[in-house]
Amino acid sequence: MQGRVCQLLLVNALTCGLEVCMAAGTFYIPPLLLQAGMEERYMTMVLGVGPVLGLIFVPMIGLYSDSWRGRFGRRRPFIWLLCVGILLGLQVMPQASHLAALLYPQHPRWLERVLLAGSACLLEFSGQACFTPLEALISDQFPGEEESRRAFSVYSLMISLGGCLGYLLPALDWSHAPTAAYLGGQEAFIYALLTLIFLTCLLSTVFISEERYTRGGETTRKDLSVSSSLSRYCAHSLLPRPQCVRLAVGRSVSLCVSALPRMYSVCMHVPAVIRRLFVAELFSWMALMSFMLFYTDFMGVGLYRGVPNATPGTQERLRYDEGVRMASVGLFLQCLTSVVCSILMERWIVLLGTRAVYVSSVVLLALATAVMSFSKSVVMITVMAAATGYTFCVLQVLPYTLLCLYHSDRQVFFSSSKSRPSHPGDSDDHIHSKPLVPPDSVHIHGNRYPEGVNLPGAPLLSSSSTSPHVSHIPLPQRGMCLDMAILDSAYLLSQVLPALCLGSIVQQSHNVSAYMASACSLSIMAMLCSTCVVFTRSDLHKLTGSKDSAPTLTGLKS
Repeated sequence: MQGRVCQLLLVNALTCGLEVCMAAGTFYIPPLLLQAGMEERYMTMVLGVGPVLGLIFVPMIGLYSDSWRGRFGRRRPFIWLLCVGILLGLQVMPQASHLAALLYPQHPRWLERVLLAGSACLLEFSGQACFTPLEALISDQFPGEEESRRAFSVYSLMISLGGCLGYLLPALDWSHAPTAAYLGGQEAFIYALLTLIFLTCLLSTVFISEERYTRGGETTRKDLSVSSSLSRYCAHSLLPRPQCVRLAVGRSVSLCVSALPRMYSVCMHVPAVIRRLFVAELFSWMALMSFMLFYTDFMGVGLYRGVPNATPGTQERLRYDEGVRMASVGLFLQCLTSVVCSILMERWIVLLGTRAVYVSSVVLLALATAVMSFSKSVVMITVMAAATGYTFCVLQVLPYTLLCLYHSDRQVFFSSSKSRPSHPGDSDDHIHSKPLVPPDSVHIHGNRYPEGVNLPGAPLLSSSSTSPHVSHIPLPQRGMCLDMAILDSAYLLSQVLPALCLGSIVQQSHNVSAYMASACSLSIMAMLCSTCVVFTRSDLHKLTGSKDSAPTLTGLKS
């Protein structure tokens, strides 16, 4: 029991550190871009680039994470690779002006905007994409409805604690500290502190013990590592090792390209219950992100009447900076509320039910953003910002626990008409399209291997012309990480649409209250969509009008 708790804390240590970086790091993106002279509409578009990249690559990361078999597990290699992008973004962003002056002294302002935009996109994409393998790692170690709910409650708690620390750092004035003056100002000091915190939390992943696939009811630690696969591949090949490595890289790229149609098919043919959850989560996150992404601009320009690109030291710039710090206080209180809700979440679900908790969260968000649209009181708006922490907590817990519930009984929740096997002997894990590999590649000595598992002893790459001993690697069909990537795509898409639209709306209306009005409208849409989500097994009977124990879900088509 103590070992399980230790593993949960180790995984969520990185979750906390990641959220600290995402909260404090992305908090400064709008002010830094506006201070560099970027227009409002282009600034909001930059905020949408990272999520667009996530929409493209996060499902692919989920697909290959489900099938990856290396000696460091199937989740941590992807986590570590994305952490490199986070660290690079943290280093470039505060030094963009100095790098621009060094590299292009004739016109440094233009290059500064390019460096800021590039590092902001890298930080946002890497940080948001990193949550997907982290969530899958938690679900791997804590399967089942009850166990996953407790695990994701801790996950939400650590995210909220990380957000508290992340939003508290910009709220404090560090500009007079000697270290901040030495590093080049408040932003440079905070980003250096974020790097130190993140590296410390990243070290915790070294001690995580990833469980491998289950076979015959026992957990095995045997794995196919990339290095051993490459050695076997080169051993069977007549080519020299350098040429063999180049050929292996080329075939890896070819494998990724060939997997795109399969990934598209799996993502498009999702079960009806996941589609309904995706739509509800999309509108819920769109409402919340319309508030969170632009809250600093709303406070600095709307309430404090500041000017972000005014000369430093002027009254307009000081008012804007004060509004940004007050926005940081509001987001800090939001995370503090989320911490309390994370502790009480399991008790609320038992008392009220999953549906009541989810619907009440979007109702509260609609009320809070409606008040912020019309109120001019800093205190009232800060209180409403703190109240949205309840919605933030619910969206961090319930969608993933519902997904674990769906995966715990696939025959019931996934047996829709679209995903019913075409042959009586087929399972609903192997559906929708023809496999990319021949049938005999997933059978060895009469054994069929479980979902997303590479064959023990099978090489990573294939070259039928080079060696008869090398065969294709099987790709996963419907793995947990892929479905979590689909849900996370709702979070990513929720940032793209507001980023593309709201900046132009605000620029045309000359009123930053449009951010909050949009959030209120999207909250109402989320309320309507949440009524169609399947929260329990009994919801299936109500939606289909069936009393059978294994409903067909024919009534769940969207």
